[in-house]
Amino acid sequence: MSGKILQINYKLNEPRAEYEKENLPYAQPIADIPGLRWKVWIINEAQSEAGGIYLFDDDAAAQSFVDGPIIAEMKGDPTLSIKAFDVIAELTTITRGPVK
Repeated sequence: MSGKILQINYKLNEPRAEYEKENLPYAQPIADIPGLRWKVWIINEAQSEAGGIYLFDDDAAAQSFVDGPIIAEMKGDPTLSIKAFDVIAELTTITRGPVK
C-alpha cells in the first residue's frame, strides 16, 4: 500500500448550499484527475471552513494536481492551506482505512 494524502482547507465565505452548488461543476473534473483514487469533500460550517481530503497514487500525481489548473484558481485565497502526508500502511490496514 502506498499513496499520498493531500489535505486542503480554506475559509468558507458562503452558505453551505451555495458552496455545494458552486462546486458541483468541479466534482467530475477532479474525479478525472490522473492518479487520484478518491476525494472526500469536507465542511465545518461552525468554523466557516471547507476543503477536501485526497488520496493519490504517488507523490508525482499529488504534485501534478497541486501544480494544475484547479489549484491555480484557488491560489489567490490567502486562507488556502495545502498539506501533504504519506500513508502509514500497517496502521491504516488495521484501522480499515480505504487506501488500498
